[in-house]
Amino acid sequence: MNKGIVRAKSSDIDEEIHRVIESDLGFGSVEKMTFFGGSSWSSCYLCETSQGKKVFAKTARGRKSEDMFLGEYLGLKAMFDTGALRIPDVYQCGDAGTGSFILMEYLKLNGGSSQALLGECLARMHLSTPSHPKAQEGFFGFDVDNTIGGTPQPNPWTDTWLTFFKVHRLQHQLRLAGDKNLSVLGEKLCNNLEVFFPADMEIKPCTLHGDLWSGNIASVEGKPCLIDPAAYYGHSEAEFGMSWCAGFGKEFYDAYHALIPRAPGFSDRHDLYTLYHMLNHYNLFGGGYYGQCENLLKRLVSKI
Repeated sequence: MNKGIVRAKSSDIDEEIHRVIESDLGFGSVEKMTFFGGSSWSSCYLCETSQGKKVFAKTARGRKSEDMFLGEYLGLKAMFDTGALRIPDVYQCGDAGTGSFILMEYLKLNGGSSQALLGECLARMHLSTPSHPKAQEGFFGFDVDNTIGGTPQPNPWTDTWLTFFKVHRLQHQLRLAGDKNLSVLGEKLCNNLEVFFPADMEIKPCTLHGDLWSGNIASVEGKPCLIDPAAYYGHSEAEFGMSWCAGFGKEFYDAYHALIPRAPGFSDRHDLYTLYHMLNHYNLFGGGYYGQCENLLKRLVSKI
């Protein structure tokens, strides 16, 4: 089975998906392609083949795979390679005509698994050796830049976590916000980030989902499953920046911290990592998120 990035041989997305599934993957001809819903930037389909295979396809009209799906392809692959959670096996992504697509294993998703099992499996993913050599060498970042929601997320390889988080997470979002008040508070914070990280604290790059909220958490036959990543290699605690809409409970944290003990200063760093996602939500949706960003910044700056 040929897996990877596809160089299109057809100018039509649907035709190219049919060709890839039949010829490149060897799954037989596509006999049925059912619309599965979508968003403002992509559409989803279930493709069923003559060999009884089921393939999940996402398409985007007017956007190249490098901008739309390459980050998702590599993110799913990075998480899949850890073997810690049930991650859809991703087959290919590519371009066709004026659009792009990604193909992956179809999974019948159910509601979330037990909180304890999710916490344990997530910790095991964070403890696993990253698949990328640069992350194994201690660098933070990812193979490519990707997106967090609809916002560009830069991931250049960086040799320290504080520099990566300061420049490519907080300062990036603050620039996008373009608000003087948030920028002044943000620069005070960014110039003193080391206050929140004990000198003897060792931070190793680990595989992060990057956008871990309830809509991206499911289960398959009782095993926790994660989808739609904004993946990169970073500090394990950064995974909890979206916990305000993830529904994690005591059983989850108890199981997680049984494998990765809660480090001193966790609560303040949790505010830091929440700030990144709050700023992103302000940049995406505006409105009430401004006040939450300002309050978080003021609380963090008061502790410098």
